Amino acid sequence: MTAARRTDAPLRELNTFGIRALARELWILEDRTDLPGLLAALRAAGAGDPLVLGGGSNLLITGDLDVPVVAVRLRGCDVVAEAGDAVTLEAAAGESWDGLVRWSLAAGLCGLENLALIPGSVGAAPIQNIGAYGAELRECFESLEAVHLGHGGARRFDAAECAFGYRDSTFRHGDGARWLITSVRLRLSRRPALKLDYGEIRDQLRHDRVSTPRCADVADAVTAIRRRRLPDPAVLGNAGSFFRNPVVGASVADALSSREPGLPRWPAGDRVKLSAAWMIERCGWKGRRDGDAGVHASHALVLVNHGEASGEDLLRLARAIRDSVHARFGVRLEAEPVIVGPGRL
Repeated sequence: MTAARRTDAPLRELNTFGIRALARELWILEDRTDLPGLLAALRAAGAGDPLVLGGGSNLLITGDLDVPVVAVRLRGCDVVAEAGDAVTLEAAAGESWDGLVRWSLAAGLCGLENLALIPGSVGAAPIQNIGAYGAELRECFESLEAVHLGHGGARRFDAAECAFGYRDSTFRHGDGARWLITSVRLRLSRRPALKLDYGEIRDQLRHDRVSTPRCADVADAVTAIRRRRLPDPAVLGNAGSFFRNPVVGASVADALSSREPGLPRWPAGDRVKLSAAWMIERCGWKGRRDGDAGVHASHALVLVNHGEASGEDLLRLARAIRDSVHARFGVRLEAEPVIVGPGRL
């Protein structure tokens, strides 16, 4: 058996920017046992490595794709180990990330609550080490299973082998990008260890009149904050934060802070993380629009498609933002989404 194959397949519904583009070949992977046949078919056709799609939420497509596309729709979630309060669960790569967060909370498990409502799939989460509101995936990550797109071999990666960094992992670079993730294991707990001191969480809990929060209350607070600050991709096409917060040396951060009072900064080991959103807003981009490509009015890090923007339109806007921030602050912003097709930031 092999996965279902479509030709000249529209991708608009498979990327949260809502970009109109076609894939020469689109394969829908719904069963793990179909993967060897799919890879054999690609090798026989000389098609090369495919583009692997999860939820399409960390992606900017800049044109029609000649490379094959594999949409991962593997499903399933279950507890695989328990020891006291510690619980290990395993979820298939095609599961919704927010669906997994809600599943874990309903099962009385804590650890994912600050990561609620992050769009995308479970399999995509380790690739960029997703994070929000003071938490990152790597803090609860145990391991993942993956299959190599070239030789077809399967193996398990532990946390050290994933080389997690700030919105980064081994799966974004070199041969690491040739692994298709099929499932992820996470270490959670029945005993809460709440993180409430990042952003507006405590304010939201007070607004919700929650005096003794549970994990589910924190997830609800994070969800309310994200819905207030970030556009729903189903309504306004976007890929969440388009730029990473830059990490610079302490001397660079000090010089910028003296020149730009109020510049937000956070410790990042022996370096300093700066606020890309603050710099973009100071350069006057927040709420601006060029045709149907624009910057969200409530969050300067979010590029949006107001309807019919092309990937190239959004890429051109991103370049203009990057260049203006560099001209004023001397800091070069990097894209968080993967850019596929012609053109690069």
